[in-house]
Amino acid sequence: MKFMKLGSKPDSFQGDGENIRYVATELATDIVISIGDIKFYLHKFPLLSKSARLQKLVGSANDDNSDEIQVGDIPGGPAAFEICVKFCYGMTVTLNAYNVVAARCAAEYLEMYETIEKGNLIYKIEVFLNSSIYRSWKDSIIVLQTTKSLRPWSEELKVVSRCLDSISSKASMDTSKVDWSYTYNRKKLPSENGSESHWNGVRKQQAVPKDWWVEDLCELQIDLYKRVITTIKAKGMISSEVMGEALSAYALRRLPGFAKGVIQTNDMAKHRSLVETILWLLPLEEGSVSCSFLLRLLRAVILLECGETEKNELRRRIGQQLDEAVVPDLLFRAPDGEEMLYDVDTVQSLVEEFVMHNWCAQADPSVESEFHEFKMPHQRGSEAMARVARLVDGYLAEIARDPNLPVLRFVGLANLVSGFPRATHDGIYRAIDMYLKEHPDVSKSERKKVCKIMDCSKLSADACMHAVQNERLPLRVVVQVLFFEQMRTTTTTTTSSGSTTPALPGPIAALLPGGSHGSSRSATTNTEEDWDGVPTAEEIKALKGELAALRLGEKSNGGGGNCDGLKNSSNAAEKAKMKGLVVSKIFSKLWSSKERQGEISSSDTSESPGSGNAGDAKSTPSRSRRHSVS
Repeated sequence: MKFMKLGSKPDSFQGDGENIRYVATELATDIVISIGDIKFYLHKFPLLSKSARLQKLVGSANDDNSDEIQVGDIPGGPAAFEICVKFCYGMTVTLNAYNVVAARCAAEYLEMYETIEKGNLIYKIEVFLNSSIYRSWKDSIIVLQTTKSLRPWSEELKVVSRCLDSISSKASMDTSKVDWSYTYNRKKLPSENGSESHWNGVRKQQAVPKDWWVEDLCELQIDLYKRVITTIKAKGMISSEVMGEALSAYALRRLPGFAKGVIQTNDMAKHRSLVETILWLLPLEEGSVSCSFLLRLLRAVILLECGETEKNELRRRIGQQLDEAVVPDLLFRAPDGEEMLYDVDTVQSLVEEFVMHNWCAQADPSVESEFHEFKMPHQRGSEAMARVARLVDGYLAEIARDPNLPVLRFVGLANLVSGFPRATHDGIYRAIDMYLKEHPDVSKSERKKVCKIMDCSKLSADACMHAVQNERLPLRVVVQVLFFEQMRTTTTTTTSSGSTTPALPGPIAALLPGGSHGSSRSATTNTEEDWDGVPTAEEIKALKGELAALRLGEKSNGGGGNCDGLKNSSNAAEKAKMKGLVVSKIFSKLWSSKERQGEISSSDTSESPGSGNAGDAKSTPSRSRRHSVS
């Protein structure tokens, strides 16, 4: 820290209690100056020789035959006045970044100009400010902090504006020219980790990071911080990404609990003003701040009850880069008084924003740059849609644990991304399984709605194995999973060998996409309710036994690596035929089980019109590949 010493005489100021200050000397004092509750017993000559204002005040006091002068509005108060008095007496006084502004404002108040005496206090302080303080990075920040309690004097004397210019100029400077100390704890440099880089045995100078100035500015209060950031942005030398880093670091420092998504509401007005200012300062460019930071801001906006304008703007920005989010960032707690654990409506609005944004970008790519004044750094194509689909899958799996989550909320959110591309539906299957596990009392129709958001043909082999043995799924879904698993394993072989999939019982075939048409209406009506029910214990047992036999058959019929192409083809065809027969046998056992239980009338054996179709299975994204969630 820079400092300047003035005067050479020893400090002879003393105190008598808390409210009396005097100069220890043989000469009797001849003037009393009261500042607030403190009285200074001083001598006229050294004061009047350097202060034009005291000259006027003493003249007025003499006219009133009084030796006491009231000075109640001096900036900086008694401490700043004492610095000025010591200078007048020639006593040693040290100026630094913490007291120089108060002394400068007090000297201005006392009119300690060069016209009164050469080398007066104002001149000396200005030399110190210009030659040392404004040239120092950290001293400029400290001085700027002290100006807040000295307004409007500090504004009128241009101390604030000069600090702003000094700070912004240094922050905008080429990093190769930064040769002063700064605080940087957010990312450790190699030298700080003990892994200093060398070149030919000579230590290489570490590069200064582009955001070197971010942490030091976090010391400023929000009003001064806003002015500094605005000044830096006006110079146009700092990238939007670095500006975003600065705002993120400031929020983490100034908002207790911000990183954990829990904002303290003991000072609502203060924290609300801070959040609203950060939102106002956010760069317009997409990608300048992370989606995770925007989501934490949205959480703060909701908790601090900010205005709808701020909420809508945040939702719009988050929607543009929702594919960067992770599930924990979306777990907003529901407002007080709600039965649900999580705020599903907010997340649904974000997904809707993404859908709308993606649709607009595909319809007219120029719309974005025209209305939002920036261009997208990358096209929001199928990859972004797939990431959002996986994100929604993961979110649904988390909120499925909420016992008070209605079916319509669960299904409605899933349907928003039903048309998004994805490799498998394992993620949505996991969410469905979790929901049915936590909500065992859902009706058959609700269970059917939940399962419709999954496309059975897009489950992986492991997920199929789990689904076939899942007691929580309707029997209709189990049959569809078996069918698609059979079709997937036999498609390639049937093309080369000409073998066909064994025929299935008519009512079972009607449950599958592209099922038989031409059966009576009554058959469909009678079987719908039966197949939407969950499998019985006997059916599950039969499925497990046949699946074990199927896996055994696959192992025994696996083609050897030394066989020629013809033999491999023959084995594959035989394997597919065997597997088709086994799966057909599973279907037959299910059907005979239904007949034995008397659940299907004789009239139901005729083929029904396509009661199950491809439209029943809507696409939903996938992220997780964990299947054994029951």
